[in-house]
Amino acid sequence: MAQSNDALWGGRFATGPSDAMAALSKSTHFDWRLALYDLRGTAAHVKALHKAELLTDEELAVLEKAIRELSKRVEAGSFRPKPEEEDVHAALERGLIEIAGIEAGAKVRAGRSRNDQIATLIRLYMLDAADALESLLLDYIDALSSKAEEYMGVSMAGRTHLQHAQPILLSHHLAAHAWPQVRNLQRIEDFRKRAKKSPYGSAALAGNSFGMDVEMIAQELGFSSTTENSLDATSSRDLVAEFSFILSLIAIDLSRFADEIIAWATIDFGYLKLSDEFSTGSSMMPQKKNPDVAELARGKAGRVIGNLTGLLATLKALPLAYNRDLQEDKEPLFDSVDSLALLMPAFTGMVRTMEFNRSKLETTATDGYSLATDVAEWLVKSG
Repeated sequence: MAQSNDALWGGRFATGPSDAMAALSKSTHFDWRLALYDLRGTAAHVKALHKAELLTDEELAVLEKAIRELSKRVEAGSFRPKPEEEDVHAALERGLIEIAGIEAGAKVRAGRSRNDQIATLIRLYMLDAADALESLLLDYIDALSSKAEEYMGVSMAGRTHLQHAQPILLSHHLAAHAWPQVRNLQRIEDFRKRAKKSPYGSAALAGNSFGMDVEMIAQELGFSSTTENSLDATSSRDLVAEFSFILSLIAIDLSRFADEIIAWATIDFGYLKLSDEFSTGSSMMPQKKNPDVAELARGKAGRVIGNLTGLLATLKALPLAYNRDLQEDKEPLFDSVDSLALLMPAFTGMVRTMEFNRSKLETTATDGYSLATDVAEWLVKSG
């Protein structure tokens, strides 16, 4: 059975999409998290419409009041998309019309497309996610640094190929896990420079003829400037791929340390003891203390890498400009952000609370021929 067509794109269609088509097209189950970003964009958009003399003073006032009210309802959870609504944009337009009335509410469509809307919203989302991620990374780096200071002067066996190589300091080893995350902070900062350009005003692909002030919209939304090319702005998702890559590197760096922690916490190594707060036990083996946080970090890393790989496969053969394939860019991004937001506080807590066995570490520092290099160098120097 074909549905009635109340979609934003329904101008030339006599009937709505089939139930199967509607189910495939629907994205509100994941893009609703962009609702408040969409309303921020609409608030800037109506100001530009007013400046272009496409809205009267009275209509602007009505719409701005409606946007504020709808934002409150979205935040409170009292306004939600209907089952038949295709995406976040359609649901929010319906909400504005319900509050502001059809005469003012319907004018919001002028001069924009879902293509430039979503390209803008995803940048706003990533910029906020970058801020949150930066805070999590700083907390983790602080945990590593504090642990390194706590065990300053404690030696251990440094390894290559997982074999004893040369004695090193535990603090030096812990710091070696901090520096990759410092570089990830630098990558985030560099990413911001490219992400802080507004696609708004690119419309479907070629801009609009209403003379709207896109620089004003960019400023209203906190962007530093506008994008240079409207085709590129609506169809490119390299920034989503770039941010997903940074997320993957963060997860990989955590996973590398996790693998060491898992080994170090075994009886065989005996290097460290994990806090009960960040471990679990066994349902049938009472002696067990399982390093679940570290193991889940390895698992999450695979998931985040998979999200990046899937996204790159989606992007690899898309012609200019917008293609509906790009609906598939958001779920992997959201999942990776959510995965790290869930993982990092637990991983940081595990690091802050783990206790190292000083005597075991220092004993192994000189075991297994780890002083062989020093002996060889002494022989060379002594002639």
